[in-house]
Amino acid sequence: MTGRRDKLTDIASWGQCACGLLLTIALATTATADTLGDAIAADYDATLEDLFIHFHQNPELSFLESATANRMASELRALGYDVTEGVGGTGVVAVLANGDGPTVLLRADMDGLPVEEKSGLPYASTARQVDITGEEHPVMHACGHDVHITALVGAARQLKALTDQWSGTLVLIVQPAEERASGARGMLADGLYERFPKPDYALAFHVAARYPSGKIALPLTVVGASADSVDIVVFGVGSHGAYPQKGVDPVLVAAQIVVTLQSIVSRTINPLEPGVITVGAIHGGTKHNIIGERVEMQLTVRADSFETRKLLLDSIDRVAEGVALSLGVPEDRLPEVTRSKTETTPPTLNDEATARRIKSTFVEHFGDQTVVEPRREGMGAEDFAYLVEPELGVKGVYFAVGGTPEDQVENAPSHHSPLFKIEPEPSITVGVEAMTVAALELLKIPDSDADR
Repeated sequence: MTGRRDKLTDIASWGQCACGLLLTIALATTATADTLGDAIAADYDATLEDLFIHFHQNPELSFLESATANRMASELRALGYDVTEGVGGTGVVAVLANGDGPTVLLRADMDGLPVEEKSGLPYASTARQVDITGEEHPVMHACGHDVHITALVGAARQLKALTDQWSGTLVLIVQPAEERASGARGMLADGLYERFPKPDYALAFHVAARYPSGKIALPLTVVGASADSVDIVVFGVGSHGAYPQKGVDPVLVAAQIVVTLQSIVSRTINPLEPGVITVGAIHGGTKHNIIGERVEMQLTVRADSFETRKLLLDSIDRVAEGVALSLGVPEDRLPEVTRSKTETTPPTLNDEATARRIKSTFVEHFGDQTVVEPRREGMGAEDFAYLVEPELGVKGVYFAVGGTPEDQVENAPSHHSPLFKIEPEPSITVGVEAMTVAALELLKIPDSDADR
């Protein structure tokens, strides 16, 4: 064990010279491997395992992923990609043109979370960082983004070695701030689809603790819900708590709003359409015997479609105002409802035809024992949605790769937990192989017989 710990310590201090040597070894291994799976397994042993450990031990918070971005840029540049840094903040874009054909984007997110790691892993993070608000936090890759960026390097390497098997353009993006649902939007605002080749297709995956290691789950349509943060400030008329008739109690108004909000889901939207309105925080009042003047509420709102999302958000405005009026709040003190402009993302929807095509390719390549039926456990969101919004015309496919040993799935710690951990080798190698196979399918060279 001592030797392993020494290795882990050495990994964090590697210089670019060592990195370049390992890349050379890995490319040579790729060129001589008999199969794609063998090439990826050899690459994992030669470089990817150590790269993953480096990223896991050195997580960085949203918008502050400078060292991670620099390392990713160095890895991709060494493979011969045309690399641009600083896109949308710390984002990295790498382009490889390989003749005529479609453009395929591969995306990996790179930010960690303000969580103190308690996984017990020998390479657990002990990092701390001051976030964008000026507060210091422990930092952990508690959602598997270290797997995603490691796998992106692996897929970049394989696709570079297999240029004789595809034609078109690859665009790889290393995205910041997924955990704040802002990174993809920031890269788009900085000209992602204008400064670089606009993709016909976009691919991404997420390692998932709820699936057995190495299994692949690919939804055909809905991948993730929309997510909107909404703030409500409820106003009242202050008075003594012993004389409630002298005032209007904002705590009562807020409590009634909380209850009535649930009627939106149960009685306003289609019962076959999922929707969630959760009041995550409520603050008001100063003392036992004082009726205060305001209560602040924080909500998260989730939906699987653009139509239901709009209905939920519009209905919150109606409920807040209507309840306030019914309880006597003066018209000049009605609630203020504010939707966050930063903590917001639309639903993540796969292009069904492309998803069916990729799923069929996965089944053919991996076998139907590896490709399992997707299952949702809630209404989580993902800002990959911004890259494939309908008006952009980019066909998106987002899938999951299992990361927990099969006998531990039932009790696996959830994402964002300090106990979160995944099994690196199958998660990374299957992630690399799936991304590579999917890209090869979308970029495959047309059969000359079919052209005649």
